[in-house]
Amino acid sequence: MPTRKIRLAIVGCGNIANRYADRIKTYAACELVGFSDLDPARAKDFAAKYGGKAYDSLTALLADPTIELVVNLTIHFAHYEVIKQCLLAGKHVYTEKPLAVHYAEAKELVELAAAKKLRLGSAPITYMGEAQQTAWKVLRGGKAGRVRLVYADINHGRIEAWHPNPEPFYEVGIQWDVGVYPLTLLTTMFGPVRRVTATGKVVYPHRVTKEGRKFTITTPDYVLALLEFEEGLTARLSANFYVQGGKQGGGLEFSGDDGSVYLGSFQDFGAPVEFAPLNQPFVTVPPVREPFKGTEFARAVEEMAEAMIAGRPQRATGAQAAHVVEILEAMGTSMKNGGPVPVKSNFTSPPPMEWAK
Repeated sequence: MPTRKIRLAIVGCGNIANRYADRIKTYAACELVGFSDLDPARAKDFAAKYGGKAYDSLTALLADPTIELVVNLTIHFAHYEVIKQCLLAGKHVYTEKPLAVHYAEAKELVELAAAKKLRLGSAPITYMGEAQQTAWKVLRGGKAGRVRLVYADINHGRIEAWHPNPEPFYEVGIQWDVGVYPLTLLTTMFGPVRRVTATGKVVYPHRVTKEGRKFTITTPDYVLALLEFEEGLTARLSANFYVQGGKQGGGLEFSGDDGSVYLGSFQDFGAPVEFAPLNQPFVTVPPVREPFKGTEFARAVEEMAEAMIAGRPQRATGAQAAHVVEILEAMGTSMKNGGPVPVKSNFTSPPPMEWAK
C-alpha cells in the first residue's frame, strides 16, 4: 500500500473527464481534490459529484500549494499553454494526448519540466493494458523471431455520431487524435522512428452532429503512413474518421521471421491476442492477467502517483510523447510536401508492467 496519497486536480471537465475521475477515485495512491474548467459551472458539477473543490480558474487552482499533480484534460490545441502554466507554477503534470500540436512546443515542455525537476507524463498509455502487455510479452519472448513488419489499421468511425463537440477532433486530424495510439504503442515496443512517409485526403467532408448541426472538415480524415524505425522495423499505419464497424477496427499485426502476433485493438485492454507460427493458423494467447473491461484511461495517473511516492521514474514520459509529436508533425509535412521526412528525437522506452514481465 502507498505510504501517502498524491493530491491532484483535473483541469478540463469535458467528455473524457468522468472516465478519469471515476477511476482516480478508486486509486490508493491518489486523492482527487479539485476541478477547473473554462465553464465554472462544469467544475462545480464535477466537485458536487466527486467531492473536492471547484476552482474559478486555472490560476486559482495553481495557486493552491496543496495540489501536487495536475491532470490536464483540455482540448488538443490548449495543451501547450495549460501544461506550460502548470509547470511554471511548480506542478507535476499528466496530460491527455497529444503533448502539444507542434514538436518545438513539445520539446520546450519537456525541457521546462526537466529544468524545474518536475514530472511530465502524457497519454496515450494503452500499452499499459492487459492485451497490449500480453502481445508485447509474446514478442519479447522471441516466438515470432525478429519482427520486420507491422500493420496498424484504425477504422474509428464518425465521431460526430456520439461526441458532443466533434469539430476540434476533425480540426486537429485523425493522426493526432487516434493515430497517436498505435504510434505510442509501437515506439514503446520498438523504440524511436527515424523516417516517415505519409499521404492523406478528406474522404467525407460534410458532417452533421447528433444535434443536427452541419459542419465541413478540411483536415484529412484518412491518413496512410510508412514508418521506418531505428531498429529496422517497418510499419504501415492507416487511420480514418469514416468507416463505421469495419472488420479492420483497430488491430495490429506483427510479422516476424518465425511467425506473427495479432493484437485485436490498440485501445481495448481486453482485446484478443493470437499467435501463429510461420505458415500455421493463429491460436489464442491467454492474457497475462484478468483484463480491465474496456480502456482504463487513468491507469498512467495511478502509475505516476505510485512512482512519485516511491521516488522512481514513471513509465509515461514527456520525452516519448514529444517523440510521437515529432512523428505526427513529420506525417503532416510529408502529406504537404511529399517524400520521406526524418525524425531525430530520442527517448527511453518504458519497461513492461511489473505484472507482465
